[in-house]
Amino acid sequence: MNAPTSRPAVPPRARIAALARDDKWFLGGLDGVVWAPPFPQWLHRPGFWDPVHLLQHEVGPGFSVALVRPDGTESPVRSATCGPDGRDLTPRRWQPGRLVVTWSDERGATVEEHRQVLPGGILESAWHVPRELEGHLVGFTAQPADATEGVEPTAAGMGWTRTVSDRRGQELVLRAELAGSGSPAWRRIVPSEGRGAPEWRHSPFAEDSGGGGARGSAATDCEGTDPAPGAAPDPNSDLNSETGARRFGWIWIAVALPLAGIGDGGPPTLRLTLRLRRAEARGPAPASSTPPAGETPAASAWESFFGGFPHFQCGDPYLDRTFDYRIYGLGLNRIEGPWGPVRHPAIAEGPEYFHVPIAYSAQCHVMEMRWRRGGREAWGSLLNFVDNQKPDGSFHGRLYPERLEGTDFYHANWGDALLAVDDMHPDAAALARCYEGLSRYARWLTAARDPEASGMFTVTNHFETGQEYMSRYMAVDEKADVAGWRPRLRLKGIDVTVYAHQLFRALGSVARRLERAGDEAEWRGLAARCWRAIDERMWSAEARLFTDVDGRTGERTGVKAAVGFYPLLTERVGGARLGALFDHLEDPATFGTRFPLPSSSVDDPRFSAEGMWRGKRRNCPWNGRVWPMTTSHVIEGLLRCWRGGSARAGMLAADMLDRFARMMFTDGDPSRPNCFEHYNPHTGRACHFRGIDDYQHSWILDLLARGFAGLHVDASGIEVRPLPNGPARVSLGPVTARGHTVSVEVEPERVSVALDGERFDGPCGEALRVAWVP
Repeated sequence: MNAPTSRPAVPPRARIAALARDDKWFLGGLDGVVWAPPFPQWLHRPGFWDPVHLLQHEVGPGFSVALVRPDGTESPVRSATCGPDGRDLTPRRWQPGRLVVTWSDERGATVEEHRQVLPGGILESAWHVPRELEGHLVGFTAQPADATEGVEPTAAGMGWTRTVSDRRGQELVLRAELAGSGSPAWRRIVPSEGRGAPEWRHSPFAEDSGGGGARGSAATDCEGTDPAPGAAPDPNSDLNSETGARRFGWIWIAVALPLAGIGDGGPPTLRLTLRLRRAEARGPAPASSTPPAGETPAASAWESFFGGFPHFQCGDPYLDRTFDYRIYGLGLNRIEGPWGPVRHPAIAEGPEYFHVPIAYSAQCHVMEMRWRRGGREAWGSLLNFVDNQKPDGSFHGRLYPERLEGTDFYHANWGDALLAVDDMHPDAAALARCYEGLSRYARWLTAARDPEASGMFTVTNHFETGQEYMSRYMAVDEKADVAGWRPRLRLKGIDVTVYAHQLFRALGSVARRLERAGDEAEWRGLAARCWRAIDERMWSAEARLFTDVDGRTGERTGVKAAVGFYPLLTERVGGARLGALFDHLEDPATFGTRFPLPSSSVDDPRFSAEGMWRGKRRNCPWNGRVWPMTTSHVIEGLLRCWRGGSARAGMLAADMLDRFARMMFTDGDPSRPNCFEHYNPHTGRACHFRGIDDYQHSWILDLLARGFAGLHVDASGIEVRPLPNGPARVSLGPVTARGHTVSVEVEPERVSVALDGERFDGPCGEALRVAWVP
């Protein structure tokens, strides 16, 4: 043992700044509110006019901002025009938590706008303007009249109640407030027909010739006649009557801040905010909405979030950036709670209508969020589903903030997820709760999906696996792809059967720790029966792969799909079968494509690298596209085989992990990481047409930490064994696990680990094991 040494720690602020780029705009408050419009129409206008999401609910328009002269006319700020290819060339600089847009005023002077989504559902547009400007900085919005009511002055602006509906028609009632950082100079309300667009010249306020001067007859001037904040609106006002709400298309609202005194004894920055919260959550904005000089709550929150994760560094810009970019994606999709049934902090699957906890991706979030100090979101991703378990023992497929209706169902690898978070952040109470809930789920799964006790588990429609539009379903039902969510299939799925095996095995392990001998025997018996079925009935000698089984006939389908590699997760595949699986991963005629790995084999008659199914490009095709979710499963299986002694598995895992990371960069540019739903296996091109970037449907952060840094943590201690042919030098740390602090250094000839400040070394290529000190 020697004195501990490690590379200098990189502070979170520097890690965040290193992700800066000019082609991104997604912003989030780390709590369930995100501004991430996939195809923004108004990114070239100040403010946040494009919709924001509160979990799965889209809320728009947001608000825009204008510099208005004393006579009421706009002092326009301009940006660069569109390029020859139509691309918006507005000077922007994005980094996690902040978007800085540079404008120029009519004199050519620089005006900066800083956009942030702050914790608490606050969209902030902060302005640094030249002190010579006169007039007002005006925030304005247009709200649909048929969904807006209760418009009234507040201490700092204007408030209203807004009802929104998600794609399933579930309503959420919000309270919104447009406010400024100081006392408003004036406020306006104008019901209007016509279009609602963030252009001052098209707003009804442009007809109002001068703040404080003459006003259009339709305007409601709140200055000087404000009722007390929270007072009831005038029931005789046409604006607030039901007939008035139906008559007008939009309710325009404006709040103006004076420019006088900017930078000259007054505030250096003017801030306009739109705050959105559930209607029952009334109250003042959080104190953090007025940050100290030189600091912002968004920056502070994002630095805290990044600071909870270790830093991964190997010198390869693709791998280094992938690790920190994934931390950003997890933060963007973080949900703090409570949001109704979502009581624990967790991670949403992605932006837009994916911005809720979803069962299929929860396993991914557990695997990755266990690397954050404390593991709150990792445990939360399990506990939210356990706490909302259905009476029959099954789980909801999605958790919505207002009511749990139309939530569907997804299979998931709950067993491995439970053991993963428990390895790094043991919590006896959470473990016991998850054990009880998952035991009920396992008994439901056995009774409902394997009543014949075959050891194989039934898929009833092609959506519930999270993998639709594949030949594997058509092999048992020619109309499987048109039946929607209706239960019509009897497909014994290899993926869900492996999930069941892992669940039974995990429950047996936990039952032993809880000294529940009867339960342990039950779960181990079910796991054994499940493995026998996988081994004896689901291996296809012709396909040289594990395949599904037709539940009606008991015959193997022989369809080659990426889920056929999932038995690698059990660590029980060996001999010639293991070699056959490895051969497929190297064979370009089946699964050895340039980017790993196609969801269906290249020689499948319905294979399409472009995602075409029945002559139509699908949003979510699994007949050949690379899905990071599946790739994570397969690399995970290889990593387990490597730790079990297979050198070939280690070589494959390292190669696939490297190519996997490099796939998720737009045009191969190391400064432009992405994470879309699916990719072309030959070109690596993402499904940009979907617009759903930063989709948390995989666990590449976890794979980099355990693969190239080689760090594995469990109840007995730590093991460091990096994959072969990985980066020559890797550092990872500090990792907080089981109350200890761990850092890893990998060099060409040796590996070392610092455990609570004490260093241990070993030769590279051999596992370095260090037990926990009691």
